[in-house]
Amino acid sequence: QVRLGESGGGLVQAGGSLRLSCAASGRTFETAPMAWFRQAPGKDRELVAAIIWSGATFYADSVKGRFTISRDNAKNTVYLQMNSLKPEDTAVYYCAVDPVGTLYGNEYRYWGQGTQVTVSS
Repeated sequence: QVRLGESGGGLVQAGGSLRLSCAASGRTFETAPMAWFRQAPGKDRELVAAIIWSGATFYADSVKGRFTISRDNAKNTVYLQMNSLKPEDTAVYYCAVDPVGTLYGNEYRYWGQGTQVTVSS
């Protein structure tokens, strides 16, 4: 059974940093795209960043230059380094692996349980 375990969320002041981790178990995902989504209260879930097997990355415009996605295939883990955090980054963050169809859609086969990130002003 595949499980994605997220960690690293919390409360931080604006301008601060957090690093999210998502460790996969149950199978390896060396060639599968991995991604981070977020969902703020009253809003739709949105793609924040994604990374494919080669290391190529995609970022939402709202986080470009502030967030960095990376992966460690040996550890079956994907990370999201978040710098210069803003109150509007407050959301539940989810990791996801192995998209159904396009990398940029929101249909992924496996999802984490979510971790809360709260940025105070």
